[in-house]
Amino acid sequence: MPVEPVEFSVLGPVRVRRSGAELGLGGPQERALLALLLVRAGQPVAVSEIVGVLWGPRPPHSAVNVIRRHVGSLRRLVEPGLPARAAGRWLARDAGGYRWAADAGSLDLLRFRGLREEARQSDAPARAVELLTEALALWQAPVAAQIPAEVRERAGFGGVDRERLAAVREAADAALLAGLPEAVLPRLREAAADNPLDEPLSARLVLALAATGRRTEALGVYRAVCSRLAEELGIDPGAELRDAHRAVLQDTYSVLPASAPVPAQLPHDLPTFTGRDAELNDVLALSDADGPAETVVISAIGGMAGIGKTTLAVHWAHRVADRFPDGQLYVNLRGFDPSGAVMSPGEAVRLFLDALGVPPERVPHGLDAQVALYRSLLAGRRLLILLDNARDTDQVGPLLPGTPGCLTIVTSRSQLPGLVSAHGAHARTLRPLDSEQARAFLTRRLGAARLTGESRAVAEITALCAGLPLALACVAARSAAHPQFPLSALAAELRAAHGSLDAFSRTDTAANVAAVFSWSLGAVSPGAARLFRLLGLHPGPEVSVPAAAALARVPVREARRLLDELAGVHLVGEHAPGRYALHDLLRAHAAELAEGEHPEDDRAAAADRLYAHYLHTTHAADRLLAPHADPLPPGQPPEGVAAEPLAGDRHALAWLSAEYMVLLAVIDAAANSGRDRLACLLAWSLEPFFDRRGHWHDWAAAQRTALASALRLSDPAWEARGLRGLARAEGRLGLHDLSRPRLRRALALFTGLDDDFGRAETHRSLGWDCDQRGDLPGALRHNQQALDLFRTGGHRAAQASVLNSVGWYHALLGQYRQALGHCFEALTLLQDLDDRYGQASTWDSIAYAQHGLGRHPHALLGYHNALTLYRELGVPYLEACTLVHIGDTHLATGATDEADAAWHQALTLLTSLGHPDAEQVRERLSKQGDRRDLA
Repeated sequence: MPVEPVEFSVLGPVRVRRSGAELGLGGPQERALLALLLVRAGQPVAVSEIVGVLWGPRPPHSAVNVIRRHVGSLRRLVEPGLPARAAGRWLARDAGGYRWAADAGSLDLLRFRGLREEARQSDAPARAVELLTEALALWQAPVAAQIPAEVRERAGFGGVDRERLAAVREAADAALLAGLPEAVLPRLREAAADNPLDEPLSARLVLALAATGRRTEALGVYRAVCSRLAEELGIDPGAELRDAHRAVLQDTYSVLPASAPVPAQLPHDLPTFTGRDAELNDVLALSDADGPAETVVISAIGGMAGIGKTTLAVHWAHRVADRFPDGQLYVNLRGFDPSGAVMSPGEAVRLFLDALGVPPERVPHGLDAQVALYRSLLAGRRLLILLDNARDTDQVGPLLPGTPGCLTIVTSRSQLPGLVSAHGAHARTLRPLDSEQARAFLTRRLGAARLTGESRAVAEITALCAGLPLALACVAARSAAHPQFPLSALAAELRAAHGSLDAFSRTDTAANVAAVFSWSLGAVSPGAARLFRLLGLHPGPEVSVPAAAALARVPVREARRLLDELAGVHLVGEHAPGRYALHDLLRAHAAELAEGEHPEDDRAAAADRLYAHYLHTTHAADRLLAPHADPLPPGQPPEGVAAEPLAGDRHALAWLSAEYMVLLAVIDAAANSGRDRLACLLAWSLEPFFDRRGHWHDWAAAQRTALASALRLSDPAWEARGLRGLARAEGRLGLHDLSRPRLRRALALFTGLDDDFGRAETHRSLGWDCDQRGDLPGALRHNQQALDLFRTGGHRAAQASVLNSVGWYHALLGQYRQALGHCFEALTLLQDLDDRYGQASTWDSIAYAQHGLGRHPHALLGYHNALTLYRELGVPYLEACTLVHIGDTHLATGATDEADAAWHQALTLLTSLGHPDAEQVRERLSKQGDRRDLA
């Protein structure tokens, strides 16, 4: 006889159906027992656990016999006619208990889990939405809904219910990525209503409502959740919910670029790689294995710097990079940087988000939200991720993908046992090269002919270098530079530098290779050796030729020659034209030599020159990017230091971009060394760059450092500036609850100091804060107060800028004639000042007002003037925005072809920038096409 199909349901009331007909399940205890076995399907459930679930801490003496009767009843129910002692299909004795044998075809819970896992593996967000919607449709109510609450609690069914909530959140994420928010709204509403204090769920509901055009409802949900959190828990909303609220206010519901870029960040592979054949084959076998890519760790015994971890990892990555079509990410986490400038997980995540095409202004606030976005971008993609020089598992954890498909390689001096235990990483420890590998290393670098007849010298060199590739590279570099020197002579020099082989054979590798480094330094000029020592004072991670010149107080041409000399013996590496870096061991060695050979005053003077070089060049760049902003001159530089010459704002942007990570390190180093004034000035000089490039998280961090320094200076004027600077950064991040009180405190300080310029600038910041909260009258009022103060003080440049702002807010409020009066006055001043950036912004405001008055030809003229200036200034995002406005104005006049042409140009620019605004332009073009079809 054919076996009748039996189906079991536990996602809601416990049910059993045979051939579609529902079977009666007996009493509550039998239902509870079946529910427990179904939820644990495939796993043995001990009799003692069943007793605890059914009766709690005080079961009757007959409990075990009652369970046996219930088991017998269940077997007869699902397999009628089965002999009493025969092995059944569904229910079996196992490991002192009972096990229910079900599969995804017979049990809804397993089918739900299978669909959810398939969604996680899907490459397409739309397919993931489809799978998760199907999975969630299996739920009729909470698990085993008709079972008494105390039994459900003892059975731990709440944990399975949380799987449903997690699936709702995953479906919402996938739907937002796929542009299908409507598909998940019913489930989101239901889940949020059942779990009103679940902030991540509410955040997704807010975003989905906004993305489907229900902006008012989205804001209402946010307010309701905030009120409930305050009333029931006495807390404010967390970062994720606040980020969702800000996204609604700013119309940025999606953070994904229109077309994700393919990053290619791997460092150059070493063409002379050798000596690690066994280790390479070992790690290649890991990445050749079938199944999803895993996290893989190359770690070395503690302290074994210079062992070649990065070289092996980079070589391996290049060997397998073609298997990861979505690109490669790389970051040096600086886990053991001698300066202590360890990279935080947040910094690394933001670097990766930038590489993946997320505009800085779309990066959410808070590490958890950033990690969630990062993992969402990786889901369904195949990338190779190299995390170099990690300090510990905590630093690495947030950077690991959340789903299989990506290969993650981590290098560290530590063994990272937490990564192995928590993430299933494969640990591989590198050891020093043996004599044969070391000889192969030298052969590859110098050629076999050079080693012929020099076996004893080669053996001594490899022994003195302790098998460390970094030390061997130094020897090979010097040998290659002097091909006429026999290796025996080099070995004798090394022997003399060490004093004895025994003295060299210590466990501290840094001390071991110090002799090799010192020997290499002996081969360069005194000037180069001095520069090497002073480089130990640089906060890292790279040094330019002009910065090295300031550090050593030598001409730039001489600094370049000295750096090339050091590179020739492998003591520095030129990683990009004109930019040099030291290995961590070499930096530590340089710092030790500097401390031992240079008096404290000399070291302090060198650091002062270095920091002054960065400060004065940054200030010069600030003047080019924001020529009419409130300046704070840095004073006279030390003798022998001058700002780098910058030819225009594009050159300024290029210099700031190249030195960006160095400048952040200098701010911290200056503050930590008591140079508080310099830390403040450098952070404040970077404001235009931070804002123009959207590096708001770094801006906030730098401003927090600057404010702490300003407070240590005990100067109200500096405190006021520090408060305003940090508030501006926090405002960009949407942290208005933090920024607003700071601005009010700054305003009070500037008022007490009778500083009208400071008051005016603070009013402008308060106006922008009002703008972000939708308070346009408040924004206008604060800008008008700023205008009055600037006029009284005779500050023409600031007056011109704020005139445009006043005009803009009049235009947004529909007061177009007042807007034009202020904007044309601003334009006259800005033309006199030759402020082209301000002129472009003002022409845009004028055109907006003209459009509002129905003067479309005048609007087009204004927009074209703005467009010309933005193109000359090289500001592609604002160029695209102006093109969108031009298209809107053409559409208003009925010139649909011209509108299409402008929108297509804007779309090309926004797509190349990876900017989410591209989607809005696509919608304009799509609607235009629909209108043509109807016509």
